[in-house]
Amino acid sequence: MGEFGHVYKEQYAVALFNSVRFEIEGGGGPQSQLLHRKNPLEDHSIFSGGLFQYLEGNKKWRNRFVFVADTYDVSFYENKVAHERGLHPKGTINCAGYKALTSMEEYLDLVSTSLPGVKAKVGSGPFVKGATQFPLILWHPYARHHYFCVLTEKEQTKWHAVLQDCVRHSNNGLSEECRVQTPAFTDAVRLHRQAQGHYGTWDMMCGGPPQILANLVMETLYPELRNLIGPRLKGKIQQRQRNWMLISEAVYKQVLSQTQAQYEALVQACEVETPRLDAALRTDMDQIITSKEHVSGKIRALVLPRAEQLLRRSVQPYVSSILEALMEPTSRGFSEVRDVFFRELVEVSKNTLNGGGKDKLGEHMEKISMLAFHPVKMQSCYEKVEQLSLEGLQQRFDVSSPSVFVQRAQILMREQMDNAVYTFEQLLHQSLEEKDQRGENLCKTIQCCQDRVLKKYDYDSSTVRKKFFREALLQIIIPYMLKQLAPSCHPDLPPFQELIFEDFSRFILVENMFEEVVLQSVTKDIMMAVKEAAVQKRHNLYRDSMILTNSDPDLHLLGESPSVDWAAQFGGGDEESDESPEGCGRSKWRRRQVVSMIKLDGMGPLPYESCLEVPGEEEEEEEGATPMEPEPNSPDNVQEIRYLINPVVEMVVPASEEDLAVLTNGTEPGMLTLEGEEEEVTLITTVVEEVHRKSLQWKSAPQEVSKQSITPYSLSTVSSGHTKGINQVYICLFSPLFKMREI
Repeated sequence: MGEFGHVYKEQYAVALFNSVRFEIEGGGGPQSQLLHRKNPLEDHSIFSGGLFQYLEGNKKWRNRFVFVADTYDVSFYENKVAHERGLHPKGTINCAGYKALTSMEEYLDLVSTSLPGVKAKVGSGPFVKGATQFPLILWHPYARHHYFCVLTEKEQTKWHAVLQDCVRHSNNGLSEECRVQTPAFTDAVRLHRQAQGHYGTWDMMCGGPPQILANLVMETLYPELRNLIGPRLKGKIQQRQRNWMLISEAVYKQVLSQTQAQYEALVQACEVETPRLDAALRTDMDQIITSKEHVSGKIRALVLPRAEQLLRRSVQPYVSSILEALMEPTSRGFSEVRDVFFRELVEVSKNTLNGGGKDKLGEHMEKISMLAFHPVKMQSCYEKVEQLSLEGLQQRFDVSSPSVFVQRAQILMREQMDNAVYTFEQLLHQSLEEKDQRGENLCKTIQCCQDRVLKKYDYDSSTVRKKFFREALLQIIIPYMLKQLAPSCHPDLPPFQELIFEDFSRFILVENMFEEVVLQSVTKDIMMAVKEAAVQKRHNLYRDSMILTNSDPDLHLLGESPSVDWAAQFGGGDEESDESPEGCGRSKWRRRQVVSMIKLDGMGPLPYESCLEVPGEEEEEEEGATPMEPEPNSPDNVQEIRYLINPVVEMVVPASEEDLAVLTNGTEPGMLTLEGEEEEVTLITTVVEEVHRKSLQWKSAPQEVSKQSITPYSLSTVSSGHTKGINQVYICLFSPLFKMREI
């Protein structure tokens, strides 16, 4: 941290100079056509639901209520009631740096790399026995691992998309709004790693500054500790892996606590000096720029010939292939964003026309208002970009993996989706305020707004992608060139520092100017490659010469308006206030946002099965609905876990004489028709008892089959005796998931 702090202070002054210069001189790229929402997740929770979590303390699985707020931190509670009461969570996970896995094999491969020479077999498992065949694992190279599981493959798919979204958002922890701190920090990290011989992209540039610094420390400390402690670990393979993971977690916690405190002190020290540096910059800006250009010219004369030679020999032949590898999956992803957005708007038009026009519009618009933050609906877009591969180029240009570029593209896709949705909302709301519309006229208005937004999306998508391609090419090529040029150029750089006035030496650094010269040498080739790709029109890119005429001159004024509360204005007056933690005081629409229940084919939602609350897909609760019971206790042994896979539920149905004869004569396992539906029966037990017609047990016997059912069943039937010619059969399906209820 001492070494990093010195580099950070230098880069802070340089970043402040660049920020003030940009403020004075202006500049920037093409203006965005779509509106940008400032706080898209304000008053919104991401999702919540139930999962089984493995507790390492007692080696048991527990049912936990999981809640993700707008920070994307994963918090888990004893049950839903504990969350609603505002109790502290059992734990919270910041997903930065994690990987979301869905198979034990993949997890074992990653764990086996933690201790060289120690590789566990898939069958044995590293001290974790899955309760079901659908695991969800959060793996981190240094921090604690977290184990979850669900009951169905559909649940696993949805939860995996949600956890991936949490990881994606948490990794993007550096704010682009900080025009000084963020550039200073990223440049300081890069220069610090380059001083240690690490060029190229870095997978652990994840999370906020303290987390990134902790990863920076662990990059060196982790292998040293492993070589020192690893050979001394005793016991079986699983025990050695477990002990090493506990040690790694403890060390990482200590490192993170120190980097947190020291980084805060470092930033505070720099901010104290900011007013003085800012005043000096604004006073002497012209002289500082002149001095920098003078020294930069001399460095360019030294470095440029060597850089151009390296460029022609080792870089130019690969630029087009790198660009093509980036463009193909990225363009497919942005195209999928457009298709998803289009399909949702078509659905809105159809539902509005068939469901009552303007009165139902609020409900449908509320479903898509947070479409960009719906992990499941956006998953098809993200999967397109995950196909990005730089195979054959990674080793040459020292690219550890394409994950850095994949996640950046996914973040941009989400931003463009939200911009498109927000712009559509504002345009539609403006049209509806001007005149009352219903039926076909309303659909035409929706269609008109849709066409305008799609045209703007195509232009902004092209602009964003071209910028992404240029930045990605620079991230791949510049570190390679710096690594190749450093041995021959660095010894000649120190004399140039003497040409800089002492008063300006805080803002002009020779190392930074050297990198700027290398950047300028390759920028022309990168710009030309992207321009040629746009001319070919293979990936729906606009030419640089094409500037979209602003057909909505007053549109930017709508960008200052708050998000439209569709439920309140067009939702038919259903505005029950909710003061629960999830609702933040918003209406009933805002309280739960989305309940995306995972259902088995042809069946209703399963009780206590995980449900995602993702903005955009809300189903309003019926008035007078029975509140959900507190979650049951989790299973404590293997036998009870097996019941989770083959549940047994208690049911009661009336039966005729023929049904009674069938049930009491040792029915074989197979298919049994209940309420017109065939259900699989694995076990039938028959008990016959005499019940008086006027007894309490007779009067309290349920007469209807429960609407919620789970297959396959284990049935236990209880039939009453013949009392005055009336037969009654009780079919009881028992399950440890639910509290037993007396019949």
